[in-house]
Amino acid sequence: MIKSQSKSSLLVICLIFYGFVFAQNERVFVSNYPLAYFTERILGKEVYFPEIEGDPAFWEPNQEDIAKIQAADLILLNGASYEKWQTTVSLPLSKVVETADAFSDQFIVVENEVTHSHGSSGEHSHAGTSFTTWLDFNQASRQAEVIKDALIEANIGSEEALTKQFNALRDDLLSLDARMVELSKGHEDEPLIASHPVYQYLARRYNLNIKVVHWEPDVYPSDDLWVELERLLLDQPAKWFIWESEPLAESVKKLESMGLKSVVFDPTGNRPTNGDFLTVMKSNLESLRTIFESR
Repeated sequence: MIKSQSKSSLLVICLIFYGFVFAQNERVFVSNYPLAYFTERILGKEVYFPEIEGDPAFWEPNQEDIAKIQAADLILLNGASYEKWQTTVSLPLSKVVETADAFSDQFIVVENEVTHSHGSSGEHSHAGTSFTTWLDFNQASRQAEVIKDALIEANIGSEEALTKQFNALRDDLLSLDARMVELSKGHEDEPLIASHPVYQYLARRYNLNIKVVHWEPDVYPSDDLWVELERLLLDQPAKWFIWESEPLAESVKKLESMGLKSVVFDPTGNRPTNGDFLTVMKSNLESLRTIFESR
């Protein structure tokens, strides 16, 4: 009997401890990796960003995910139509902050986009509001500021520490912005082709001439897609093809036979395998430097 009571007491203690850790780590939910990076830089600790296979913009949370999101003290969303799942999930609105709402009057509307599929995300379309808002690094800094203010309002962390850590993050983001402005200067007419329609804010902020196809880095394009590219090249005589992630070697080889070299510019919607948001974006800028210095 004593042994049974001891085991029960130990179990209760473990559950209390687990619950405490769970609550501390998951007080803040974020819907994509850029928000996770910004929030963790500002807060100085981990937040709840689920492990998602594929693009978080087309994620569908299960019941366990939904319960964790609803239980969070603060729910940080990207907004700009990023969270497709939001229309089917009831959220406590007092806890929800859409970080891109600070510049909602500057959203880019995408029209006439076809439905396609890739990876585990299944069929989807990029029609509607363009949602990779953070690829304009000035906008990214504004989203980070919204996060800082929301954390202060929710009394999550010290205002002094949150402000200090936000300032350091803002400096990094605005440094990226300044470097990108300088890098792209004078290259407004350089024709580029990208594998996916996710670079609209990047193109607008930094005056890039980008046209898109709907290709997947891990899938060799069909004959129809190659024909589509050939037609696009008639109006967009590009020498460079921008991928979201590392493409198949055979795709790169075929592009090279058409006079197109490949580079990667990773939007980092999901957590990178190596590095973090800042290191990946610096690598992205070096990819663009390769393009512009080749002229």
